[in-house]
Amino acid sequence: MTPSNAKPRAGEAAAQILPQRADALRLAAQPEDFPLSAAETALIVVDMQNGYASKGGYLDLAGFDVAGAAGVIDRIAKIIAVARALGIKVIYFQNGWDAAKQEAGGEESPNWWKSNALKLMRSRPEYDGKLITKGTWDYEIVPQLAPQRSDIVIQKPRYSGFYGTQLDAMLRVRRIRNLLVVGVATNVCVESTIRDAFFLEYFPILIEDAAWQAGSREMHDATIYNVKMFFGWVTTTSQFCALTNR
Repeated sequence: MTPSNAKPRAGEAAAQILPQRADALRLAAQPEDFPLSAAETALIVVDMQNGYASKGGYLDLAGFDVAGAAGVIDRIAKIIAVARALGIKVIYFQNGWDAAKQEAGGEESPNWWKSNALKLMRSRPEYDGKLITKGTWDYEIVPQLAPQRSDIVIQKPRYSGFYGTQLDAMLRVRRIRNLLVVGVATNVCVESTIRDAFFLEYFPILIEDAAWQAGSREMHDATIYNVKMFFGWVTTTSQFCALTNR
């Protein structure tokens, strides 16, 4: 620990005290603790669909390792329960497109050429219309995390939850400014949503062990670094769940 009278090392920010409401709970986080008011906070559950988190889903078929997704599902279930107990709004994302792929953008869209799901469906006709496509098993949220009637479910056509959706309007009308973020993939949809949240003046908080990457562990670690240093705050499942004891 750096002594209070010592200068921060290179790349290390000085301790800050963030503005807070009288009802705020202190959430242990990096690079500093975050004063979390439940009334101003939403839990964003990113793309916890069979396609991204289940064996036999799109990511698995595309050759990505989804072995760690089971543990992430368990941790997210705990986080959701605590969020509901604290009165934090729970918002789910579902990523994908219509069966005709019009929402995917067509050949004039970079999404058409970069989406691994679209490329896989083009190269393997037996998968066409089955990967992260509305109305399919792949598109559905995993049963362990089934939304409740009071939750919000937002369908999104691109990586960021803010692009092409009503998320921003839904948050602002509820006067929500803090976003706890969990889900998959850490380095793609999770990070894209966090970056856009920062640009739109929200305070994003990544729960790092409740997210899973597409690719090697280094991808996950890079996002943690980016969020901690440039775009928000980073905490853990146990640190968030400890709020119920305060």
